[in-house]
Amino acid sequence: MKLKDLRKKRWFQFISNKYVLISIIFIGWMFFLDTNSWFIHHELDVEIEELQSNKSYYQEEIAKDKAIIEDLQDSVQLERFARQKYYMKRPNEDIYIIEYDTID
Repeated sequence: MKLKDLRKKRWFQFISNKYVLISIIFIGWMFFLDTNSWFIHHELDVEIEELQSNKSYYQEEIAKDKAIIEDLQDSVQLERFARQKYYMKRPNEDIYIIEYDTID
């Protein structure tokens, strides 16, 4: 097929129009090469979703910690927490930690 025959085709005339060419170049530039391209926006959207899920996780953890803090206002609960979590003891008291070996 020669160039003259190709120029007579309707789709070639449409694509070779200067406005269409400029529009295609502009769209390609904005989609792939620009600093505000679609790919960068997509990456940022993924990061935003991840941060929002982290935010909800940490809000749940904060709510749990607030409940624990409210429970620890009682001195009996505070003593139990200190003994279980940090192995604290009263003076003149011995603590024995027993660990079991599990055989698989």
